Amino acid sequence: MLDFDAGKNEIVIEQLSLVLGENYIISFQERPGDMFDSLRARIRKNASRIRKSRADYTAYALMDSVVDRYFDVLDKIGDRIESLESLLAKNPRPDTLRSIHKLRQELIFLRKSVWPLRDVVASMQRADSPLIHESTELYLRDLHDHVIRVTDSIDTYRDMLSSMQDVYLSSISNRTNEIMKVLTLFSSIFLPLTFIVGVFGMNFRNFPELDWPYGLQGTMLLMVVIGVGMYLFFKSRKWI
Repeated sequence: MLDFDAGKNEIVIEQLSLVLGENYIISFQERPGDMFDSLRARIRKNASRIRKSRADYTAYALMDSVVDRYFDVLDKIGDRIESLESLLAKNPRPDTLRSIHKLRQELIFLRKSVWPLRDVVASMQRADSPLIHESTELYLRDLHDHVIRVTDSIDTYRDMLSSMQDVYLSSISNRTNEIMKVLTLFSSIFLPLTFIVGVFGMNFRNFPELDWPYGLQGTMLLMVVIGVGMYLFFKSRKWI
């Protein structure tokens, strides 16, 4: 049995056991609260169908309420996935990846929790038991289809999260490549400038340009021309 804790923003899983007899059904739960209040209200009504039905139909109604809560939890998970998609599109951050990983782990655990119910419903359909009336088998088939839809939805969400994780890693890789590209271009611009500074900074006695009165201005002008020229070249190639 599942529930969603909005305060902690996480799935709460509780074990539910049912004992079915000829004219009775007993349920065991870990916590006092549950999602069967609406079912109890239907039982209290004299004209309700469940009040006049057999115990096997009541067992079906209990399991159907559990599966309905699965769909509610999956809707909450779908909302969380949409929020993560928005964050991923706007500004992917490391905590986004952690949220994706946490949600994938919850879905894996959720699938493991849903699978036993699928087996129970399938076994009730196949079992030749006097406790299961023929009129209830139709409802059990419908319930089995709902459980399959739940597992399919879980698998779909897991695939979506895997794709989102790939998109995150790809966006981080592209961002790193862009940063490296900018750093490489700046290094390429400053490389010839560093070479010029290194050449004119050599302390040789016989260096003709050192006695030139406009040597500093000429060197600075040459460095500016080279830097601007390389920038315009990179710009024309659309590297910047």
